[in-house]
Amino acid sequence: MSPLTFHWFLPTNGGDGRQVVGGGHGVSAGPSGRPADVPYLGQIARGAEQMGFEAALTPAGAWCEDAWLSTAMLSQVSERLKFLVAFRPGLVAPYLAAQMAGTFQNLTGGRLLLNVVTGGESHEQRMFGDFLDKEARYARCDEFLEIVRRLWAGETVDFAGEHLQVESAKLGQIPDPVPAIYFGGSSPAAGRVAAKHADVYLTWGEPPAAVAEKVDWIRKLAAEEGRGAERPIRFGIRMHTIVRDTAEEAWAEADRLLAGIDPASIKAVQEGLRKSESEGQRRMLDLNGGSKDDLEIHPNVWAGVGLVRGGAGTALVGSHEQVADRIEEYHSVGIDEFVLSAYPHLEGAYHFGEGVLPILAERGLWEHPAPPVHHNTAVPFQAAGRTAAS
Repeated sequence: MSPLTFHWFLPTNGGDGRQVVGGGHGVSAGPSGRPADVPYLGQIARGAEQMGFEAALTPAGAWCEDAWLSTAMLSQVSERLKFLVAFRPGLVAPYLAAQMAGTFQNLTGGRLLLNVVTGGESHEQRMFGDFLDKEARYARCDEFLEIVRRLWAGETVDFAGEHLQVESAKLGQIPDPVPAIYFGGSSPAAGRVAAKHADVYLTWGEPPAAVAEKVDWIRKLAAEEGRGAERPIRFGIRMHTIVRDTAEEAWAEADRLLAGIDPASIKAVQEGLRKSESEGQRRMLDLNGGSKDDLEIHPNVWAGVGLVRGGAGTALVGSHEQVADRIEEYHSVGIDEFVLSAYPHLEGAYHFGEGVLPILAERGLWEHPAPPVHHNTAVPFQAAGRTAAS
């Protein structure tokens, strides 16, 4: 089995807090207690890299701080952490996007990954001046990624597609290394683009059996595109976490979060999310049913977050051992990368990093991406006192 990779999340979508911060997919974020500013997000980034997370995801959309600018700033207050920057093809010209990625990669020492988000809400896309429908957006995304990948390969690109056109395009600076492309989507159009272009296919957290079906679906589509062992596709999952020393403590925290969700907010957010054109969002809504009842949809998998938050709506809940077991279960159906978060995100990085990651390391499934730093053993207080007195 492939080794596991773990990523964290930077809450540039409305801030952070001790309650679920909602929003997304055209729905405004709920109240938060901690701002999405550089000092606080920098704390999260440094905590994540200390714990052993490979990268941190930033979202994209009208309700978020801009992902490119945010992560460029945060790269200067962190050392190793990579940034999984979400961006929407079509809102930026392909040559400019390829150049931006090269600049980011070259000036940060290779700390960029790209999460391509085609856009599931036409009303929001129109705010950015994009009036294509969903199917056309995926067709444009296909053209966009073909152009960008050819530019990164050092080609001089002439391309005339249905939606995009470039002439004699050649990058002056090739990103080194070329950033990996992460791509999600549950519709047939999304599957076709992912199978052709994605290095990592991302899915939101569903029960393992449903995730296994999506993995098989994308693998078959990738095989039809002629992708074999020389260019394999990896699979990742996006979930929240509620982990504690005991299962009782973890579920008590889930209950506390649920108690803080107002029924009127659930009704308003659910009505907004049902207008989404995203197939993945529809699947998230089906998991929670708009109700506070029966939210454990699989052992240690809880759908409560999705009551008021668009996008990823499920959480791994349990003791450190239980969550490690569930991660192994997802790994057994093909998931190699986990993009995780918590409320609050700062403390959550330490809960997971200090509790779950060491268990997975003991099982031979994960190792810290940074070289170990050896510290001097602390001198016991009494011994130091005697030494000083003598």
